[in-house]
Amino acid sequence: MNRVELELYLNDTLQIAQFRDYCPNGLQVEGRSNIRKIASGVTASLAFLEAARDWGADAVLVHHGYFWKNEDARITGMKRRRLGVLIGHDINLFAYHLPLDAHPELGNNAQLGKLLGFVDDGGRFGPDQLGWLGAPAQPTTLAALAAHVEARLGRAPLMLGEPTREVRRVAWCTGGAQGFFEAAIAAGADVYISGEVSEPTQHLALESGTGYLAAGHHATERGGAKAVGEHVAARFGLEHRFFDMPNPA
Repeated sequence: MNRVELELYLNDTLQIAQFRDYCPNGLQVEGRSNIRKIASGVTASLAFLEAARDWGADAVLVHHGYFWKNEDARITGMKRRRLGVLIGHDINLFAYHLPLDAHPELGNNAQLGKLLGFVDDGGRFGPDQLGWLGAPAQPTTLAALAAHVEARLGRAPLMLGEPTREVRRVAWCTGGAQGFFEAAIAAGADVYISGEVSEPTQHLALESGTGYLAAGHHATERGGAKAVGEHVAARFGLEHRFFDMPNPA
């Protein structure tokens, strides 16, 4: 399919105009005009780009692209090597940050909730209403939920709070959203799941009585780009492959 056609479809599907983000969303690096093979991944790292290139990708679709707010604009070092792979092999880079977190079906939060079997009750919280609220398939405890998250994500989460605490209401937001914890507490969550943790998080968990699971930035954000890649591949007859590059963070 044509690059412009794909760009317009992705931008409209992910509703990029609704977000004030820390980076440009959409086509970040222009490559060849005809797209047959699209690779998806969490971050446009050098290792990911080289794997996509070796597979023969015409375009890559990621959650973490380039040109972040306050980023050094010079094209040197690591940035030069990454852009060199894209430009040198005429590969398109599509990147979607907050829009990919927020999409109600294909987004990171939607996909994480689906993977963990949560019942989404439609509740939202936090900036841009990015945080989600719901319930586990059945009442559980914080320790049991942590074990379930580990089994589904393949990574043991850091658990803060009383292991035996009963969990009936869950809040979650993928990635580096530990700053949403207070909003999740105010929304009535028994536990909040995100990707990262900060020093104040422990105190908030202990003093509020609300559990916290830091399940990994990368681990919690593997779903969105993969889901979007599968979606456009099915819709437009493209070949798609998701590259899950190892990342312990």
